[in-house]
This record gives sequence, structure tokens and C-alpha cells, in this order.
Amino acid sequence: MVIIGIAGASASGKSLLSKNVIQGFDPEQVVMMSEDSYYNDQRNMTKAQRNLTNYDHPDAMDHELMAQHIEALVAGQSVERPIYSFYEHLRQAETISMQPCKVLIVEGILLFTQARLRSLFNLRIFMDVPLDVCLIRRLERDVNERGRDLNSVLMQYQATVRPGFFNYVSPSREYADLIVPEGGENPAAIELLKARVAQMLTQA
Repeated sequence: MVIIGIAGASASGKSLLSKNVIQGFDPEQVVMMSEDSYYNDQRNMTKAQRNLTNYDHPDAMDHELMAQHIEALVAGQSVERPIYSFYEHLRQAETISMQPCKVLIVEGILLFTQARLRSLFNLRIFMDVPLDVCLIRRLERDVNERGRDLNSVLMQYQATVRPGFFNYVSPSREYADLIVPEGGENPAAIELLKARVAQMLTQA
């Protein structure tokens, strides 16, 4: 199994690039996994306490479980991927079954901060998009898709998202094999990665 890791700032186009790359391939052979699914479960906290959690710090993620799941897939075992609710900041009771595949594309802001995860990736990609562009995209996504209000998104961005980018995400750029500018609709990057995936499938 070949694993591609895509990291970068929040709303830099990681999931969009992943979706554009896997489009057209057999969905059982080329599969996408998001780091967002592996936020820590916080059922022992009140909603008010969960709202105050720093979700842009590596400690907010269950990277150990994520690494275990990827390693299990590599070993030919199926896994039960968590489903995370951004509105409630909780894992849902349901899970999604994932089967071993030939190419796994993993995307997330903090992937490259973890040595164990970095070692699993055959190709590491970093999205290089200006933060003001990311902020606009994040506002549109969180308000329209995740049920957030504008003020809470802006407050979180100033308090944790921007500092988290400079403290953790940006320094992890040094581990990337490939830097992709412009975002998830960069045609050159999509074409390059599609060709790479097709090559991987041929060699697998």
C-alpha cells in the first residue's frame, strides 16, 4: 500500500486536492482519510468546555489511533474510522469501515508534526496558500457547512488557528517532498499527482 500525506494550513485546500486527485480512480483502490476524523473524543467535558479547546494544537488529535489505523490498513486489516461532529466537538457513536486499498491519501493540518505518521508516508505534500486566503475560505466553510457563527470563527482564528499555524503547521513544511501553491484546484499539481497515483497503481 502506498500512502500520500497532504498537510498545510486550515482551509488551504488539502481535502479539495485529495478529492480532485482520487476522482476517476476505483474508489476501492484509491481512498482518502482525513485527520479531522481523529480529534479526541471529549464526552467528559461540557459543551462550553469543548468550545474552549485549542483544536490547532497537536494534543487535540488522537494521532496514536490514526497511526494504528494506517498501520493496520498496511497490514491488510480493516479499521473502524471515527466520525467527528464539528458542531458538537464530539465523536459520533457511528464509525465508517475502511478496507485495505492500494493508494491511501491522508490529509490534515498537523500530520507532519508527528514523526510516527511522517514515517508512514511515501510522499509528503505541503499546501502553500496565503493565510488571508485561508481565512476567507475558512469563514465560508465553517459558517455555511459547519453551522458556526461568524464571530466565533473569527475569535477562534485569532486565538488558536493563526498561532497554531506559525507554531506547528508552518515549521512542519520542512518535511515535505513537494510544495503545492494556490490550493486544491492547482491544475499542474492535480495532473502530477494523478499521474503519480496511476503509476503507483501499476506498480502495486
